[in-house]
Amino acid sequence: MTTASHSFSELLPGELSTDILRHLTFTLGKDAPNASIYDWRMALSYAVRDRIVGPWFASTRKTWASGHKRVCYLSMEFLIGRLLEDAIVNLGLYDKADAAMTAVGMDLRMLIGNEPDAALGNGGLGRLAACFMESMATVGCPAYGYGIRYEHGLFRQLFEGGRQVETPEDWLSQAHPWEFPRPESAYLIGFKGEITKKDGKQVWVPGETVLAEAHDTPVIGWEGKWANTLRLWAAKPTTQFDLERFNRGDYAAAAEPEALARTLSRVLYPDDTTYQGKELRLKQEFLLTSAALQDILRRFLASNSNLRDLPKHVAIQMNDTHPAIAGPELIRLLTDDHGMDFADALETAQGCLGYTNHTLLPEALERWATFTFGNVLPRHMQIVERIDTWHRDTYNPPHYIGIVKHHEVRMGELAFITSHKVNGVSALHSELVKKNLFSELNALHPGRIINETNGVTPRRWLKMCNRPLAGLITETIGTGWEDDLDRLKGLEPHVEDPAFSQAFHEAKRVNKIRVSNRIGEVYGVRISPDAMFDVQVKRIHEYKRQLLNILETIAHWNKLRNGQIADPVPRVKIFGGKAAPGYAVAKEIIRLINDAAQVINSDPKTGDLLKVVYPPNYNVSMAEWLIPAADLSEQISTAGKEASGTGNMKFMMNGAPTIGTLDGANVEILQEVGADNFFLFGLTAEEVIQRRKEAEHERRAIESSQELQDALQMIAEGRFSPDQPDRYHGIVHGVWHHDYFLVSSDFASYHAAQAQVGAAFADRERWTRMAALNTARSGFFSSDRTIRGYMKDVWDVTPAL
Repeated sequence: MTTASHSFSELLPGELSTDILRHLTFTLGKDAPNASIYDWRMALSYAVRDRIVGPWFASTRKTWASGHKRVCYLSMEFLIGRLLEDAIVNLGLYDKADAAMTAVGMDLRMLIGNEPDAALGNGGLGRLAACFMESMATVGCPAYGYGIRYEHGLFRQLFEGGRQVETPEDWLSQAHPWEFPRPESAYLIGFKGEITKKDGKQVWVPGETVLAEAHDTPVIGWEGKWANTLRLWAAKPTTQFDLERFNRGDYAAAAEPEALARTLSRVLYPDDTTYQGKELRLKQEFLLTSAALQDILRRFLASNSNLRDLPKHVAIQMNDTHPAIAGPELIRLLTDDHGMDFADALETAQGCLGYTNHTLLPEALERWATFTFGNVLPRHMQIVERIDTWHRDTYNPPHYIGIVKHHEVRMGELAFITSHKVNGVSALHSELVKKNLFSELNALHPGRIINETNGVTPRRWLKMCNRPLAGLITETIGTGWEDDLDRLKGLEPHVEDPAFSQAFHEAKRVNKIRVSNRIGEVYGVRISPDAMFDVQVKRIHEYKRQLLNILETIAHWNKLRNGQIADPVPRVKIFGGKAAPGYAVAKEIIRLINDAAQVINSDPKTGDLLKVVYPPNYNVSMAEWLIPAADLSEQISTAGKEASGTGNMKFMMNGAPTIGTLDGANVEILQEVGADNFFLFGLTAEEVIQRRKEAEHERRAIESSQELQDALQMIAEGRFSPDQPDRYHGIVHGVWHHDYFLVSSDFASYHAAQAQVGAAFADRERWTRMAALNTARSGFFSSDRTIRGYMKDVWDVTPAL
């Protein structure tokens, strides 16, 4: 069996080929002549997985033998993407896997593309959690990730007539070769019911129960030195089947317990515009959190008896407010099940728990109606009220700072009060959390709020997804940068070298040719790899301002048609991202982008000077082929709204300069790369607040920009929707009269910055230098650095390697 110290580079292609054929025959029951792409991909996956199990077991044994403190990371999302290529890159097996598959007449890239994306997340929150899991394995931080094994995840996005259509994601319609089901690790999860008293103690008798059953996926770090576990919960019924009802002919009712349980782990973020949707979402959050905490306590008690020592052995991180019920649930388990008094239980919970805040948007900080919360979790409602009373009595705030306020349970305040550390995810964001979001709590608990700027794993987001650039980096500065990204600074002396500059340009062009071919073949839009690829890919939300982007695109198109731009640079505007099913405005913006694309792409006057492309169903795999080809990174959110961003870091790492506002981690990107290599525009966070106070600020901004007036007029008169001229009157009216996200105020600055982008791109030598410096100065944005920060500042954990 392979051990954690084994050198994977010593494996011979012949050994891998033998194992692939063995799995093809004995695991899949196929012979080589009749095997499909799916069969070969599964056989390769199992052969690679065999080489992960050894270091996985060795890491687990070492953690338990040494009694090492471990991290438990609770997140509703783990957007892990495809795992086959990630595993063979981290194990150093890429060339051997390629040779092994070539030997049997298969194309490794085709096999990698055959793997479905695991639909376990939505956007940055889930992808950050996946990067953190990989980085914890790379730096040797013992960890468990806890999430939900969604059958369908978010949704698969299609476009019909330009409109977003949501269809079920079917990633689990095939076997998932990376997971190990653990039916023996299942925990009872209760909902509703009543509270009774027994021997003077409160006893919760749930009215509904399900089982949370574990499925484990090993997460291998760089060079296979350490592996951690991602444990995902699937909801199962406590009563499998009602035979009596079945025999009476009531077949649907007989299967009802299973159907109700499966609902809990079927869809990520169910529509919560109805009471039933709200209840389902709260139940999902409790399923994840309670199962994780029961698992944590079981593991701890296997080798320790004093639960007051739990914070010395376990750090529990709440990724956003979704698992904020962790505080009350841990207190409930410690008091009701293990006999600890409330004060000790609260202190123990605070010693374990940390809370990462990811948003300044009030609507994104979860609040539950006390009726809903008390109905679904009656015992936890009691505990929340007791925590609230304790906090008020202990800290005597000058006025009421409540977890329970205006008939709502405020999960942000709950997470803050039950944690020993609260962190923001960029320098600007953390300051705004202190000053605006939790200003009163920060005054009562000085020092509790700290900053841990986000990062991304360079293994997936450079080494794996951008082989041309990764090869150039290794050729220029040698190996070792993969787990020490600060070494990229070694590229800086080469930036002025014409040979390096040419090689950097060619690496980017290889990626752009691949994307050009794909967009032409799959989406039917012919684009030139020599055009500027201007890319905005992220969740569709008004604060992220895809609307600003498409308005400027329309204005640019209008000026091109009228001959108002001298020596224009050909551009391809690429959009990607999903809107929440119930978010009507975001879905209208998607439709406007697609409608504008139809008109612009077929305009003979502008031809190849401007194309607009919106590939549907943006996911991790699409990001992996799109980001390496990007020339320009669009990070244009309203200042003060984006907590951090991680797409901005991926683009920078892959040599795409940013056009952006002073928002989130853009601030730190600007600091790292320098003002000469960043296209800054727009109001600051402070100026945004002041601008909103000005009456009719929208009208003044629009009237000062002829380009914006013209773009809005074309939309209003139906230029992009001739079949329904008034289709976008709501959007136009919003920009004129209710522009909370200040699209109109930032338009002129953005339009001018885009002109600067065009001038810079026309000078190939200058642009390549800017792009190369973005890569060379991206070392700070490795998630390895972020994880080491959490280990030191929040978790008090040392590496086990």
